[in-house]
Parts: sequence; C-alpha cells; structure tokens
Amino acid sequence: MKKTVLTILPLCLLLSACEGAPDTTDSSAQESVSSQRIDWPEFREQFIESYFKYNPVSAIAAGQHEYDGQLHDYSPEAVAKEIAWLNEQRSAAGEYTADELPGRAAFEHDYLIAAIDQMLFDLDVSEFLKNNPVAYAFQTNPSIYLSLEYAPLAERMAAFATYAENLPAYLAQMKANLKTPLARTHVEVTKGILGGTATFFESAVPGIFVEVDDAALQERLAAANATAIGALNETVVWLDAQEVDDNYALGEERFLTMLRMNEGVDLTLEELKAAGEADLERNLALLQKACDVYAPGDSLSDCVAKTETLKTEGGPVAGAQRQLAGLKQFLIDEDIVSIPGTEEALVDEAPPYARFNIAYINIPGPYEKGLPSTYYIAPPDPSWSEQDQLDYLPGRKNLLYITVHEVWPGHFLNFLHANRAESKFGQLFFTYSFVEGWAHYTEQMMYDAGLDNGDPESHIGQLKNALIRNVRFLSAIGLHTGNMTVDVSRAMFEEMAFQDPGNASQQANRGTFDPGYLNYTLGKLMINKLRDDWTADRGGREAWKEFHDTFLSYGGPPIPMVRADMLDEDYAGDRAPLPH
Repeated sequence: MKKTVLTILPLCLLLSACEGAPDTTDSSAQESVSSQRIDWPEFREQFIESYFKYNPVSAIAAGQHEYDGQLHDYSPEAVAKEIAWLNEQRSAAGEYTADELPGRAAFEHDYLIAAIDQMLFDLDVSEFLKNNPVAYAFQTNPSIYLSLEYAPLAERMAAFATYAENLPAYLAQMKANLKTPLARTHVEVTKGILGGTATFFESAVPGIFVEVDDAALQERLAAANATAIGALNETVVWLDAQEVDDNYALGEERFLTMLRMNEGVDLTLEELKAAGEADLERNLALLQKACDVYAPGDSLSDCVAKTETLKTEGGPVAGAQRQLAGLKQFLIDEDIVSIPGTEEALVDEAPPYARFNIAYINIPGPYEKGLPSTYYIAPPDPSWSEQDQLDYLPGRKNLLYITVHEVWPGHFLNFLHANRAESKFGQLFFTYSFVEGWAHYTEQMMYDAGLDNGDPESHIGQLKNALIRNVRFLSAIGLHTGNMTVDVSRAMFEEMAFQDPGNASQQANRGTFDPGYLNYTLGKLMINKLRDDWTADRGGREAWKEFHDTFLSYGGPPIPMVRADMLDEDYAGDRAPLPH
C-alpha cells in the first residue's frame, strides 16, 4: 500500500468525468516502440508518461500535481483501451534483448514487465471492477488535498473542488460497472468508507479551507462539496438496496494467478499452506515460552490479555509519538540500516473515511520535496460497546511493533530509500509482498536485534502482530480457495491471534476484499530466507546493515527478482524460496 499502504489493494482506479483516458486510437503509433526501436531510456520515459495519463491517482500520489482533481475513467471503453495499451507495451518491452540492455537496464526491463503484469491482473483478470466496490471506495480518499501541504491552501482548495465535482460521475460509473449480487462484507465496508467520507466532507472540509479569501472559490467549493456529499450518501443508499450474498472468493486458479502476476511467485496451494502453518506453529511456540516467563501458569489467551490491559498514557496517538525517537535511535545505535535524509513522521488520528484497519501511513511521493509523512491510528467504532472500544486500543508493546511496522524501520524508512532509488521504476512501482513483507519483517528483526533487551512483554507484543499476519495468510487461502466462512476466519483471529471482537471482525472482513493480505507473511518469509542466504558468507549478523541497505535500494519489485539479482542467479519469475 504505497502512501496509504493501502497500499491495501494495488488497484490504480480513478475516473475523470471531464477528461477521459488518453485516446490511444490515434497515438498508438507514438506509444508503441515495437516498430520504432527507440532506445531503452526513451521507452521507459514514454511508458511512465502514458502510465500517469491513464492513472492520474498514481500521478497525484507521486507528486505530479498537473493531474490534481482528476479521477480515472472506468468506462468499459476506457478500460479496454488501457488493457490494450498495457499488452502493447508488454509486447514492445519484450523485444529488447539482454545485449541491448547493459547493466541495470536489464533489471529495470524485468521490473517494467512485472509492473505491467500487476496492472493487467487488477484490470483484466481479477474482475474487481465488476464485483469489488471496496476497490473503488479506496480511490475516493481525498487526503492528499486536505492534509498534504504541497501547495498554497487556495491552490489545494481549487484542486479539491475539481475532485469533488468529478466524484459523482465516478460513483455513477462504479454503480454501472458492478454486477449484483455483491458480497455482503464488500457492501458493508464500502458503506463505511463512503459514509465516513460524506460525514468528513460535511463536518470538516469547509473549516479546512475557511481561511482562503476568495469569494468565488468559496462559492465553488460549497457547491462542489454539497454535490459530492449528496452523491456519496446516495451511493450508500444504493448499496443498501443491492442484492448481497457471501460469494467473495477468487477461486484457486485466480488466487495463484494473482501471486504470479502481482508478486512473481509461483507456488502450489499445498506449499503455501505448509509455509503459513509452519510459521504459525513457530510463533505460537515462541509465545508459549514468553508467557511462561511473563505470566507463569496462565493460558496463552490470559497472558496476552494481561499485556493488552497495559495501554499507553494519553492514548495510542500520543503513545506512538513518544515511541518514534527511541526507535530511530535504536537503529542508529545498533547500526541496523542506513537512514537517508532528515525526514520525520507525524502521528495523528485516522480520519473517518480511513478506519477499516487500525493503522496506516501516508508518505509523499518521489516528486514531492520537504513534505511530512503522517502515521494514522484509527480510534474504535463509537457504535461498539464501551468494553469493545477499550479492548480495541492496542496495549503498549503491541503498539510499539505497530509503530515499528509503520515508521521505524518499516514503511516510512522503506520509502525514504525508495524515493531515492536509482531507477524511476523503484520510486513508482511496488509489490505488495515487498512493501508489507519488509514492514512485517522488521518487527521480528527489531526484537531479534535487541529492542527492549528481550523483555517478555515486548516479545508478546511482537508475536501478537506476527500471529495476526499468520491468520491473515491462512484466512486468505481459506476464504478464496476453500470453504472458509467469514465467521470461521473471525474465530481464528480471536483464538489463534488473540484479537478482540472488533479487530477480529475487521480482519476477517478485510480478507474477503483483500485476498493479497497473505503477502505480509509471504514477503517476510522470502526476506528472511534471502537475508540468511545472502549473509551466510558475509559475516551473518554483522552483514545485516549491508543487506538491509541493498534490499531497500531496489524500491519495491517482486522479491524473487531481487533475490536473483542479489545472489547472481537466473530470474525465471517462477519460484519463491522460503525458510524450511
């Protein structure tokens, strides 16, 4: 999830009611290089330029603000053009031979093809555009205009007004594309996102821009905001009226295709299950050892519950703010990884339209300069019982490893490196398993490196985060390739990952619309294996910093591709070595 590791679904969905997708009918001869044979750098730049035209949301997130306010055209005609363009570009890229691509260009070539495959899965194979309203809802996120100070307030106000003016057509297009019945969980999550957005627009947006002294612009904003609120609320009503069922599964074939096209991973279902179950068992055994020290005689459930009663003073936002300086200093003192630049992350409460998960981080793109990142933590749902709301707030050591994951040395540090990657592809294109795998990998790595000096409460906090990802891994497989129900998944989160009812429900529901959330554990396992193999003849633990810096220098390509490059192996794009 770059920038909102949202990066949750990797879809690049946005619609422009005013400016449709670029017309490739007349320009295909210029965009295609199959006959022109332009040199690789020119091909790369032309690809990126056209990619931004098709995907204005990605362009805006990267810092290309000439696209501000635009949303992506998801009409069937525009989608067909985009798919045709991607296939054309993939074919043209395939004509470049290794001899024509010396040095890092050969790696960049494979990176481009991997990025295209990911886009093709989302647009053409997944069928998300027909059956997954959450994928559209994610793209209504307006935070870049409201909280990122990339331009004067009046300029961002005008951009938001354009966005709000285009939003009704985008939602209308979503409704036209979706085919009923829709999955019950998809509808409920989408209603929460769109309803939260409408509430935020009504209560907060006018105040954000109140200081702009431009009567005409204020009048335009008021009209656009009112229209957007009406469209959002009407869409919630429309969703309420749709036929729903519990059919959310990708199916085994498409699930494995997702891993091949999105992550460069080709494993059988049996291999995946075995790896996930082994890591779950390993973490449960480690939890038992930690609890034997921390709460002798208690059950694992009671032991974990004991740690969760120890909340951070002032709430999780204030607690996370206090944790940041210590985590950064630990990285420096232990010489674990390089920290490029002087950027720091802020911490804030998640806005109402982005509370489908407990935490995420917004990170400015590579074209932005000097802007802060913000680590957001979601409050509990006010409709829950008082006890459920209290239980939802993470314990202090649970929160510590959430902060590790989101900031130091997780997502925030990942993108400090990625935004400085040598290749522009490393700055712009990311795989789920690299981004979330790295952030999850850092949790265990930090504990192993000596964070909190082996304190058992800290180890329990780290393991609780690992167990959530273990159950995500098994839930993704069960929900999408087996007969697992949401209720069974929810029970697994409660019983195996020791989650409170609110978190367990969120996590189980997420698995229905985010089948890729097994990539946290899958990515971690691949990184662990690569680190062990790469450092084996380089000094082991002494080579961790060099390994981390080298790994992060790539940006976010498929991990098997990184493995092949770091170990000087042939890259076939078809295997993913995991720890035994």
